[in-house]
Amino acid sequence: MNTFPSELINGYQAFKQQKFADERERYHKLAEQGQTPQCMMIACCDSRAAPEIIFNSAPGEMFVVRNVANIVPPYMPDGEYHGTSAALEFAVQSLKIKDIVVLGHGRCGGIQAALNPAGKPLSPGDFIGKWMELLGPAAQQIADNDNMTGAERQTALERLSIRYSIENLRTFPCVSILEEREKLRLHGAWFDIANGELWVLNPETGDFSLVPSD
Repeated sequence: MNTFPSELINGYQAFKQQKFADERERYHKLAEQGQTPQCMMIACCDSRAAPEIIFNSAPGEMFVVRNVANIVPPYMPDGEYHGTSAALEFAVQSLKIKDIVVLGHGRCGGIQAALNPAGKPLSPGDFIGKWMELLGPAAQQIADNDNMTGAERQTALERLSIRYSIENLRTFPCVSILEEREKLRLHGAWFDIANGELWVLNPETGDFSLVPSD
């Protein structure tokens, strides 16, 4: 018998009795008036790096799209299926969000796969392999650096991929036009799972600076 996971049932019951009860009026308002988030978060689907938890956001405050390795693909109106691009289009054109944050994280499995591509795909479709090809040139450049340790390569590509995704965001006309008009701002951030540190990208230098926790 295919039963619904008991841990999810327990989690829902706790949510309904605690968080939903505390936010009941907010949920009713969101249901009646719709969502009006000001920030879009493009994050990894890794279960350890949920942006709503990291930024302690309330319901309706953040529009989130998650994929493997928090990658933004380049603008490509080819008639195919583009989930991340569709979410971006909706956030910018319909929700009129003001800020887009690309959030990477430490120990990312997708980044590790890009640096150490497996010889055999996980499935005949090789969807992960194809997706990570977007980082192929950068991954190869870092992988060829013999002066870096494996951990240093990992962190370097995690952060480089954030800058890469921001560059790809600007290939979307709806993004570049609004950014030029100063109606949309692009940001990068990197979260260290091990110690809970948040590092924010300096758009002028490309460096990441640690955010004080108090």
